[in-house]
Amino acid sequence: MSELKDFNSEVHPDWCPGCGDFGLLAALKKTYPMLNLEAHQIMTVSGIGCSSNLPGFINTYGMHTLHGRSLPIAQGFKLANHVMTVVAVGGDGDGYGIGVGHLVHAMRRNIDMTYVVMNNSIYGLTTGQTSPTSGLKMKTKSTPFGNPELPLNPLTLALGSGCSFVARAYTGHVAQLIDVLKKAIEHPGFALVDTFSPCVTFNQINTHEFYKQHVQDINKKGHDTSDVLAAFREATTEEYVATGIFYQKERPCYESMEEETLAQPLFQHSISLGQ
Repeated sequence: MSELKDFNSEVHPDWCPGCGDFGLLAALKKTYPMLNLEAHQIMTVSGIGCSSNLPGFINTYGMHTLHGRSLPIAQGFKLANHVMTVVAVGGDGDGYGIGVGHLVHAMRRNIDMTYVVMNNSIYGLTTGQTSPTSGLKMKTKSTPFGNPELPLNPLTLALGSGCSFVARAYTGHVAQLIDVLKKAIEHPGFALVDTFSPCVTFNQINTHEFYKQHVQDINKKGHDTSDVLAAFREATTEEYVATGIFYQKERPCYESMEEETLAQPLFQHSISLGQ
């Protein structure tokens, strides 16, 4: 049986002290043993950005791919070897900016995998530009007079795209984050977990202090996760910052409807050109 230490990497994180991504890394290491998963049973896939360095900081199989392209790689890996647990990770710029087209189709396709977005509402690796989730009028290096664009709401995007598991958590609340991650990975289908992961260096608005004061766990209030309209209401409320599992519905996974993958993983199929 695996333990937390089995997922420790020899590579130490290069994130800034206080970065919210540390919380997600710790939560993943604690979640996998709870699911009786061994390191060799997991593939961690990322794109480009501060958060996308995570595959090097955790002892699983890992792929550090191209900007915004983690989901095509992760889906391909899952289809080739569907017995593996596949977890894609990245930031809001990577997933909700250049990669958002892949995200929409991955959600409706419903391949059995989990996508965790470390959402800090800023481009941190390039030292502080407006991202797709930056607030209206937010001043950054790329918008010195204030951001003129409305921020993308990843939860309503997911709900409208047919995502079968939609959740959000704050990386500073590790206990809730572990619970959400565990249920997301156990869910048979595509699971989106948006996490508030504060950038302590370049975003002085969406801070740890802000989230500690404003987040509320909707599951503790009796939210019905089968009610998509209730999920939309919680995802758009301005009374508080909602976290928890917003929506969950089981429907057939993509790979379960592909005859080629039902009998055995694709990597075990013969590619011989002979008869």
